[in-house]
Amino acid sequence: MLNYLWGFMIVIGITVGVLRGDIAEVSNATINSSKEAVTLCLTMVGIMAMWTGIMQIAKKSGLVASLTRALGPVIRFLYPDIPKGHIVNEYIASNMIANILGLGWAATPMGLMAMKELKKLNNDSEIASCNMCTLLIVNIASLQLIPVNIIAYRSQYGSVNPAEILGAGLIATICSSFVGITFSVIARKRSFRRGQR
Repeated sequence: MLNYLWGFMIVIGITVGVLRGDIAEVSNATINSSKEAVTLCLTMVGIMAMWTGIMQIAKKSGLVASLTRALGPVIRFLYPDIPKGHIVNEYIASNMIANILGLGWAATPMGLMAMKELKKLNNDSEIASCNMCTLLIVNIASLQLIPVNIIAYRSQYGSVNPAEILGAGLIATICSSFVGITFSVIARKRSFRRGQR
């Protein structure tokens, strides 16, 4: 679906450029954007590599295990029917920790592994369980103390103070997390009343 959406927007942009007589500007913007995309990707790959490495060090040092235990009550509240010692708890905790630190790219592999384990717990059903939906909601809402990716983008584009969004970002993600978790808890209770899981 996204391929069609992007394709449609590209065709519309070129068509409008031709109709307005701005096709040269469209061509220049395409070339400049391509160069900018490569530069941005190189910047983000470096930042992602650094923080993914830090997450691996944290995991090997036992810090992730300690944080997983600390997040245990939160995980049991959000995912009450996951067995206590199951590996998915570690994946969910690692995903949450990476998101809290604003490391969306580092959070993705853990989120995918958690989703895979949740699917197994759901008997490999093609219908998402409440736990799978909760993981998706919590991951999208994504409480962030330090939005590393956004700070990196702002720095790349010449912001005088790339970190000035910390306060606004924290307030926005607290609100989105509260709404997402509230919705998830209400939806879970309603599904249990209907006999679904």
